[in-house]
Amino acid sequence: MNAWSAEEFEARLRSIGEKRYHHLHPFNERMHAGSLTEEEFRGWVRNRFYYQVNLPKKDAFILTKLPGRDDRRRWIQRIIDHDGRTGAEGGIEKWVRLGEAVGLTREQLFDYDTVLPGVRFAVDAYVDFCRRQPWLESVASALTELFAPDLLSRRIVDVRRHYPWVGPAGLEYFQARLTQQPKDIAHLLELVLNHAKTREQQDACARALEFKCDVLWSLLDAVELAYGKSS
Repeated sequence: MNAWSAEEFEARLRSIGEKRYHHLHPFNERMHAGSLTEEEFRGWVRNRFYYQVNLPKKDAFILTKLPGRDDRRRWIQRIIDHDGRTGAEGGIEKWVRLGEAVGLTREQLFDYDTVLPGVRFAVDAYVDFCRRQPWLESVASALTELFAPDLLSRRIVDVRRHYPWVGPAGLEYFQARLTQQPKDIAHLLELVLNHAKTREQQDACARALEFKCDVLWSLLDAVELAYGKSS
């Protein structure tokens, strides 16, 4: 089969998110409708933290495989954005403040033994995917970021509206990502669209993105099962 044009391929990738991104998950829809209990919201924050702390690890695996120096220089900023630098905190510390804002302690957040098994399985599978797969597919799996800015903007508004018990410090992570993500998204698209030239490569990238959507969906499945109103 012939390869998609860059425009057709990008449209295909975006269509995956429209159908499979976790903004459509019932738990996420309830979050934004304001119907989560404090226990449910706290359970999501606590378990999502396991995903957050593993992002620099998966990015480090990808970094070691990127073929170009310029791309490695740009990619390493992702690790810095989450891990921070000495004297400058990153996204992980901002998520800790979200945890504290919902009533969790630092010790609880970093106690990985109490992470839900379904969350651990999904996140570990994602990190392992980025460790094992070719760099292009690993990068493509991160294209879920294409669909994140709108969700982040909604989250800031809806948390303020529906969960006023979450202090302002708890929203700093989402606010920071709104300014960080545009450059990340631009780099992701540049890498994938410029290097996935054959239909085989494009199909592999699409499958990688579908896999990542499944990871995020599975994470919410686990949280819904453990903390949801139906439990």
